[in-house]
Amino acid sequence: MKKIIVLGAFLISTLSMNAQEANVSLSGALEFGQGESLTFGLNLDLNYLWEASEKFDFGLTAGYHYYFKEDYQLVPSTTIDVPDFSFLPLAAAARFNATEKLTFGADIGYALGISPSGNNGGFYYAPKVQFGVTPTLDIVFAYKVITFDGGGSFDVANIGLEFGF
Repeated sequence: MKKIIVLGAFLISTLSMNAQEANVSLSGALEFGQGESLTFGLNLDLNYLWEASEKFDFGLTAGYHYYFKEDYQLVPSTTIDVPDFSFLPLAAAARFNATEKLTFGADIGYALGISPSGNNGGFYYAPKVQFGVTPTLDIVFAYKVITFDGGGSFDVANIGLEFGF
């Protein structure tokens, strides 16, 4: 037990010595693939990254993703009510700073299904490209995928802004 406490204190002190960056991003999303009833989605993500080297950052990300669905009409007299979807993605984050203005990254983890009932979530990954506008503002393009535990996936393309602290 003593070794675990000492190791934990060492890791915390090591992480606190490295440069850290927190940021928040807000983005809009459009669905790809099988879902014909998505109108729009909004994503809010929080990232906390540690500088591993001049070119690489690693950390954690969490967010809230809400997708607005519209009813789907099969025939003129039959309409299927499609509920909105929401997820809480929790993931590891990695960034490669190719240049001062261009960053490639990926988030990999699990998206907890929040709504509707029966949305169990699934494996989550999001490759992304970021363009620096200012030292604290990036434009972010991402392709976010949630692969459901029971099969199938939910794929969206995002564009948004990321604000650094």
